[in-house]
Amino acid sequence: MNISLRTSWTQDQFFAWDGHNEGRYEFDGFQPVAMTGGSLNHSLIIGNLLGTLRARLAGAPCKPLGPDAGIETIGSAVRYPDAVVTCSKFKGAAYTVPGVVVVFEVVSRRSGRTDRIIRVREYAGVPSIRRYVILESTGIGLTVRHRDAGDQPWIVETLKDTDDVLALPEIGIEIPVGELYAGVDFEDAAEAG
Repeated sequence: MNISLRTSWTQDQFFAWDGHNEGRYEFDGFQPVAMTGGSLNHSLIIGNLLGTLRARLAGAPCKPLGPDAGIETIGSAVRYPDAVVTCSKFKGAAYTVPGVVVVFEVVSRRSGRTDRIIRVREYAGVPSIRRYVILESTGIGLTVRHRDAGDQPWIVETLKDTDDVLALPEIGIEIPVGELYAGVDFEDAAEAG
């Protein structure tokens, strides 16, 4: 006798279900997965990031979107990064963003494995994504993965000082790392250890 331990959902089933539930969920290609919250530093960094992106991209064809913008990855999974930038036109009522060029994740203690391993693989499977930026929330640090074209492997660089500059040539801007961490207090993060 075979017993199915995991019932596969479709993306349409997920979106229909998600519209009637409280809490935040992603779709791993099979079923809903609850998303965890982050620290106040996590929230401050996202706010700084989105504010900086909006200011630098004002009037440009590329648009930054926040954590409610879903992107479809491999196997019909739907992820909700902390921020994305797309240069494609989109319909406001759509559930996923087309043509995402840059993806940003702010890492928390609970999301580290997912952001550094699972999402790296998933975002690599999306041809339009040229750059994936992981921002630390317990100290200053960015891991930047980028590729020039197609199925090339990610090239990895790290930025770890407020004087470093995050280059985003795909969307024609640069951001000083210090702007992303403005007002963030890491003293409490070290004590929470």
